[in-house]
Amino acid sequence: MSKLSKQLTTLARLGGGSFKTVADRSKIASRFSLRLTQLNIQVRDIKHIKTHHIENYIQSRIDENIRSRTLQNEMSMIRNLMASAGRSKLADPHHERLSNRALGIAGASRDGTKVAMSNERFEEALKNIKAKDEGVAIVMELARYLGLRNEEAVQSVKSIKTWQQALLRGDEKVKIVFGTKGGRPRETTAIHRERLLNTLERAVNYASQHNGKLIDKPNLHSAKDRYINVMRRIGGLVRRESNHGLRYAYAQDAEKYYQQKGFNQKEAQALVSMDLGHGDGRGDYVKRVYSKKLEE
Repeated sequence: MSKLSKQLTTLARLGGGSFKTVADRSKIASRFSLRLTQLNIQVRDIKHIKTHHIENYIQSRIDENIRSRTLQNEMSMIRNLMASAGRSKLADPHHERLSNRALGIAGASRDGTKVAMSNERFEEALKNIKAKDEGVAIVMELARYLGLRNEEAVQSVKSIKTWQQALLRGDEKVKIVFGTKGGRPRETTAIHRERLLNTLERAVNYASQHNGKLIDKPNLHSAKDRYINVMRRIGGLVRRESNHGLRYAYAQDAEKYYQQKGFNQKEAQALVSMDLGHGDGRGDYVKRVYSKKLEE
């Protein structure tokens, strides 16, 4: 590892934030250092990084057709690295040459491109996946009925017995602990109670017969890869149709569920936001982002 790479990796850890944020920042730090070498930019110390070095890095990423929103995140992390190193000028988001606008990466929406998966599409993909890998199919069902993110879904096997017990004693919510963003546990309403109970019973039985696993891989990284790849290759769930499409579908069902309980739209959206792990202040975000649905 070069001196610059070591410096950037250390600064990534010093920049603060959740475990996932630090991990993502460390990944960007390594990529930035490696890319400078690939671009034949000989910089051995962060104090020698110049404006045009960062410009060249971002341009090389643009040339790879990386989305603007991703590049905005990368620049945010690079600014954090520069700020931690005392390079305050390079860290300025309004820098005349290093602002998002100047770099040509401004204007991307935070809303994302995913949309809710229709029930018909879900059932069709699920049938195909069950025939190939029942464990992955069960994980996919848990994601649909609890609005789980990818990592939460893959790690759900650690909680299936706890969730099953909670529902059987009459609880309305289950606690999502493993794989959550920022390591923040949350309680999520079981709006599809009977379906979820049925899935959990099958999940517990399947895991008991497969060494305590739903996805038969040795570690989390390979399990996530297996989950995503099976959904893509067997279920045909690519681009907008992904695990996040299941999360969006849960969100739309949850909003209807709360309105049927007598909550107004704003209250329902705030409750959905909490179910998804966004907090009660992101109701408008839920309305703007999670209300989109695939054309049937």
